[in-house]
Amino acid sequence: MGCVPPQPGYLELLRDLTTRSGSVLIFDEVMTGFRVALGGAQQRYGVRPDLTTLGKVIGGGLPVGAYGGRADIMDRVAPAGPVYQAGTLSGNPLAVSAGMATLKRLKHENPYERLEALGAQLEYGLIQAAERTGTSVRVNRIGSMLTLFFTGRDVKDFESAKTSDTRQFNAFFHSMLDQGIYLPPSQFEAAFISAAHSEADIDRTLDAAGNAFKHLKK
Repeated sequence: MGCVPPQPGYLELLRDLTTRSGSVLIFDEVMTGFRVALGGAQQRYGVRPDLTTLGKVIGGGLPVGAYGGRADIMDRVAPAGPVYQAGTLSGNPLAVSAGMATLKRLKHENPYERLEALGAQLEYGLIQAAERTGTSVRVNRIGSMLTLFFTGRDVKDFESAKTSDTRQFNAFFHSMLDQGIYLPPSQFEAAFISAAHSEADIDRTLDAAGNAFKHLKK
C-alpha cells in the first residue's frame, strides 16, 4: 500500500502483546532495513523484534536476503539446530561480499542525516507543487522513503490508501517519465532516495512534478 508509517504506540503494543503471549514478533524490514536508519525501523522506532527479515538492500542491489534474531531462536536453525533452511543464493560469495562492503560504507559515511534532509526537501516540494495547482495529495515519508498519494485524506492504513485516485497517479507517473524521472509505476509502492542523489536531483524532480501537476489540470 506504499509508505504508511505505524501510528504512535502501534509497534510498542505489538511488542507488549507478543511478549506477554510468548509469541514471536517478526519485523519485515525488506524495505526499511538499512534505509530509514542503519539499524532499520526497529532502531528508528526503538522497538526490538525477535526476528528480522532483510532484502537486497544489504547487497548493494545484488540478489540477496537475510534473516536474524534472538540467539535462542537462531540456534534452532541448522547446523546448530533441527530446522533446515537453504536457498539458491544462501551464502553466495559475491552477494555476501557486496553486502559487507555496502554495510561498511554505510557505517563509515553515515548518510542518514543527509538523506533525511533530501527526503524533507522532496516531501515539502511535492506538497507545495500540488497546492499551486489545487491537486489533492498526501505525502507519507519516513527518512528516504515516501509515497505520494492522490487523495485528500490522511493515509494511515489500507482503507485510506484505497481512496487514492489511481487515474491521476497514472497520468502523473507518465508525465514524470516523459521528463526523465522514473518513479515506482504503482500508486501503492514507495519511492526511495539513495545516497547517490543530490540536491540538484531533487530540484529537477520537483520541477518535473510541477509540470506534471499542471498537466493533470488540462
